[in-house]
Amino acid sequence: MAKSKEVFVCRDCGASSPKWQGQCAACGEWNTLAAEPGRPGSAAPRAGRSASAQPTSTLAAQSGSAPARTGTGSGELDRVLGGGLVAGSATLIGGDPGIGKSTLMLQAAAALSDGGCVLYATGEESLQQVALRARRLGLDGVAARLIAETCVEEILAAATAVGARTLIVDSIQTMYSERIDSAPGAVTQLRECTALLVRHAKQSGTAVLLVGHVTKEGQIAGPRVLEHMVDTVLYFESDTGSRFRVLRAVKNRFGAANEIGVFAMAEQGLREVTNPSAIFLSRDPEPVSGSVVTVLREGTRSLLIEVQVLADDSAGGNPRRVAVGVDGNRLTMLLAVAHRHGGLALHGKDVFANVVGGVRISETSADLAIVLAARSSLTDQPFAHAAIAFGELGLAGEIRPVPFGEERLREAAKHGFTSAIVPLSNVPRRAPEGMSVRGVKRLAEALELQAASSEAGPSGR
Repeated sequence: MAKSKEVFVCRDCGASSPKWQGQCAACGEWNTLAAEPGRPGSAAPRAGRSASAQPTSTLAAQSGSAPARTGTGSGELDRVLGGGLVAGSATLIGGDPGIGKSTLMLQAAAALSDGGCVLYATGEESLQQVALRARRLGLDGVAARLIAETCVEEILAAATAVGARTLIVDSIQTMYSERIDSAPGAVTQLRECTALLVRHAKQSGTAVLLVGHVTKEGQIAGPRVLEHMVDTVLYFESDTGSRFRVLRAVKNRFGAANEIGVFAMAEQGLREVTNPSAIFLSRDPEPVSGSVVTVLREGTRSLLIEVQVLADDSAGGNPRRVAVGVDGNRLTMLLAVAHRHGGLALHGKDVFANVVGGVRISETSADLAIVLAARSSLTDQPFAHAAIAFGELGLAGEIRPVPFGEERLREAAKHGFTSAIVPLSNVPRRAPEGMSVRGVKRLAEALELQAASSEAGPSGR
């Protein structure tokens, strides 16, 4: 037999190269090529199957009712999935070690077993370890089936034998296929195992849930092609030392992307948090300078978030700009606009911005709140305690509207806020009951309203 020739495969994109090189020629990433055994050089080529005409269909014939969904027993997980688990779908769930991926899957397996056979395939733990976790969670009496196996072909054979309607694989990095001559976790193994599981889901109608490891950058380990192969990609997020977990959908073919679900880790497992704004708003009962509440939009949910800014005298010649939960470049830009169009002299100050609760702001609706918090800290005048602010800030000092303005205002009114500073285009025809909404077009107008409310009193009424 001819000797197998070694190839080098990129861990990020899956591209192969005949020799090692520092940078991948396909995706441009550095130090991502890893050695993989190749196929023998003298191997005979596979015989191609004869092509035959397949029956076609029209779009109108396929556009029937919405796909049937199965509840997972958790309202937050169902929200992220788009309303429940769809038969024949493939879902990839990633997160840091110990964040709660296996716990969530075991709780979902217990709930899904009431509607059909569930097979939980564990490649990292023994059956006794899984049973101990189930006993700790109070799930030791569930009817879900367990198998400790790392061979994908064996798992698929077991799923077919028991007629599993849901297949959970924990984790995909521990699986291997007999077709590939490389170790589990290699790029080719990940790609082949995922392809086999996805093909099984589509052909049999089984809902497949895959647990994935993440890299130090927080991305699911393996080539990015894995995320393109599955239907839904979910990420677990959590701040260090926090008991709260955020499950975010970054891809969903059956629902809205960027939807989030909030959980709290307890002794009995993950508990869903139906009102996350109450958690993020656990602030000081008395008004403090440098703190402003804004409203973010995550998927179909509005969240009230507290933004804090501290402006202090700089001890050195180069003032510091530190941002936690906010993009550092955007903070620098907002401070420049505030100086040019708002007269805030922050060029000689150290500025520290923080988003309470470990949340990371990825939209521009918090721009106005950040600048108002910076002015509050600079002048040592607290922002009105019962007021909120949101809006995008342009380089010319204009306040631009943001989407879902009325939904944001209704969420704030539900939590007892009585006034709001928003872009003029976001002022509703009928404000929520008990709330006064002021619209502004320029940053200078917003700063004048802030100064007026500060002089009226800390309550802002």
